[in-house]
Amino acid sequence: MNSLALPAASRAFAALHESLGLLDARAAGLLVAAATDLSLVVDAEGVIRDAAFGGSDLAGEGCETWLGQRWTDTVTVESRPKIAALLKEAGPGAVTRWRQVNHVSATGIDLPIRYAAMRLKDDGPVIVIGRNLRAMASLQRTLAETQQALERDYLRLRGAETRYRLLFQLGAEAVLVVDAATRRVTEVNPAAARLFGKADKRILGQDAVDLFDATSARDLETLFAGLRITGQASDLEARLGQGRGVVRVSASLFRQDSATSVLLRLGAGSDQAAETGPSRSGAGTLDVLRDLPEGFVVTDPGRRILVANFAFLDLAQLATEEQVRGEPLDRWLGRDETEATALFSTLAQHGSVRHYATRFRGEYGAVEEVEVAAVAVQRGAQPCFGFTFRAVPRRAAPVTSGGRELPRSVEQMTELVGRVSMKNLVRESTDLIERLCIEAALRITRDNRASAAEMLGLSRQGLYAKLRRYGIGDLDGPDSPDEA
Repeated sequence: MNSLALPAASRAFAALHESLGLLDARAAGLLVAAATDLSLVVDAEGVIRDAAFGGSDLAGEGCETWLGQRWTDTVTVESRPKIAALLKEAGPGAVTRWRQVNHVSATGIDLPIRYAAMRLKDDGPVIVIGRNLRAMASLQRTLAETQQALERDYLRLRGAETRYRLLFQLGAEAVLVVDAATRRVTEVNPAAARLFGKADKRILGQDAVDLFDATSARDLETLFAGLRITGQASDLEARLGQGRGVVRVSASLFRQDSATSVLLRLGAGSDQAAETGPSRSGAGTLDVLRDLPEGFVVTDPGRRILVANFAFLDLAQLATEEQVRGEPLDRWLGRDETEATALFSTLAQHGSVRHYATRFRGEYGAVEEVEVAAVAVQRGAQPCFGFTFRAVPRRAAPVTSGGRELPRSVEQMTELVGRVSMKNLVRESTDLIERLCIEAALRITRDNRASAAEMLGLSRQGLYAKLRRYGIGDLDGPDSPDEA
């Protein structure tokens, strides 16, 4: 008795006849049923004549109703070519390679089974052995969901780090990050480098105390000692090295990556507060803002303009800043009053607004499509709002068959409030969300439509109907229900 032909990675019994002797049909059937989750006997016509189940996992799946049915009629549309291939490849003394198919289950959720087959003799019945993959599919789905959650967390962390780096690099206040144990500088922002008059590479790695004059060394050593013992330290004034003046030092302790660091903030000292006031430090910034090619204004909480640059005057078709000072910003902004109101309410609620698309109306009838970014500054003696206006170049937008603009994101959808009826807006929002969910499910399942339908809680027919509606994927291939 020759050993069965098996795939290259498997190994057959070397002496099957001597090892097992004459194995009768009953013993062989018991072995097959015990070793597999599901085993079938399929005749030459492809009809299931007998079945055995190795456990209770398949109870309630409707497998007992398969007897007398064609094997291809028990599986989903996309699995039928695989069944045909299994029956074609099955031959006497040769086991086919494993193929995964999806059965139509009585529970409404497809049942994934991995099959291999062997024909007992020429034109004889085919023995099919199967392994239940539902637990594996559940694990894969959980893994995909976990990976998505990790990616979302990573993106949030990366965004937070980017914002921190931007604030650290662009902040006007001089800041040093110092290792609490060694007092070595680990990070320095450009403002601090300018304050010390050194390149940041020459500051990194130095003892923070050595950056100051020797007369201030004792006070700074006391500050670091107090931070290590109590975690707090009072502000002090220290003299910079090389006669660069006096600064006020504020220190805070924090932990990061199992290490303790000190955040040193260096502000103007009492003897130079007058010199570094707005007349000196703010003059260059004001010049930059006035010459900025994008419109820029500062308003009070009542939205009346305090400062405007030349680009804003060009948009407003006015000549001097005095013509706009004290005027409400609503006078030029928005297609109607509801757009300006929405912008200001969002700014008051969230503190900042980005990429807000609206129109800017000039004094003499010119209309410009602009994108607004705004920030609310509540600190200081006089709270204010800052706005920038960037002209948006006109370009052709995608249109639907009805000729109206098709929103491609939630932000664009909300911009249509006031211009499109709420009924149409809700319908388009629903369509947009459905399309995004279907595309995400197909991407996660690598275009396995049966798994995508299960993930979305849809029937296969419902998923195919929505794929046709939104024009997603190739529906003319063998996977199409019409081809079945």
